[in-house]
Amino acid sequence: MAEGTVAADQLRLFIERIERLEEEKKGISDDVRDVYAEAKGTGFDTKALREAMDRLKQQLGDAVILLAGTNGGKAALVAGVSGAGAGRINAGELLAHVASQTGGKGGGRPDMAQGGGEDGPALVAALTAVPVWVENRLRG
Repeated sequence: MAEGTVAADQLRLFIERIERLEEEKKGISDDVRDVYAEAKGTGFDTKALREAMDRLKQQLGDAVILLAGTNGGKAALVAGVSGAGAGRINAGELLAHVASQTGGKGGGRPDMAQGGGEDGPALVAALTAVPVWVENRLRG
């Protein structure tokens, strides 16, 4: 009978762990949507985006952030990952993925990356697809 109790306890712990991870994933995905909404501003240069990234990472704690600013048909991109997302999402890979869709390039460290591309419909489409990209990586 003791073996049955141990197995039931282990199963309960696995289920609780999965539920916690699902909540964590939802929180990160919600953060991505919130930051995306904030990042719709235009005219930011890379330095201003990096400074905003640092502030957002401090305020949000657990976050995957991609900021984009446009000026003169060009887009500046900055990506950052902090907290629970670190180690599971690589900012350099995220930024390279988005930049490549906009005719640009970029990369960097796992926690912070920057690059650029072209402003226009491809940028909008690439930014809109970021939450799905993040979710797919979290499922990994």
